[in-house]
Amino acid sequence: MRLVIADTGPINYLILIGYINVLPRIFERIALPSAVETELSNFLAPEIVRRWIASPPAWLEVHDTSGLPLVSGLGKGETAAIALAESIRADLLLIDERVGFGVAKRKGIRVTGTLGLLDLAADRGLLDFTDAVEKLEATSFRRPEAVVKALLAKHRGTQ
Repeated sequence: MRLVIADTGPINYLILIGYINVLPRIFERIALPSAVETELSNFLAPEIVRRWIASPPAWLEVHDTSGLPLVSGLGKGETAAIALAESIRADLLLIDERVGFGVAKRKGIRVTGTLGLLDLAADRGLLDFTDAVEKLEATSFRRPEAVVKALLAKHRGTQ
């Protein structure tokens, strides 16, 4: 895949678990809206996340999405990520927020969340899925247990 747009959650968790650098190994271009950059810079974000976004890697593109109308039930980051993915015809949108995930799918945008991205990276031999999930468990990441169990079983069978 060539172009991925990321919402706040997946970037936040990939930084926290130490797997943010799988993004440029999977995708040619990684972009996020300026609203997501703002959320990652927020004083409530973990310090490691704020440091990362303060000096972003060269492979990260930030697109100005100021002035976009909000989508009911979604925050600025989710709204901007969906709008950016739609406007530049991204190959994939990374978003964990369930309502935003559904809105993006209804708009015809291909979507996955943090777990889906980790699954893809593990399939490509870029990380150990079990290790990644164990690290996620030490964060505030909320996940559907059935999905985690199914993915863990899949990856245990390939290790």
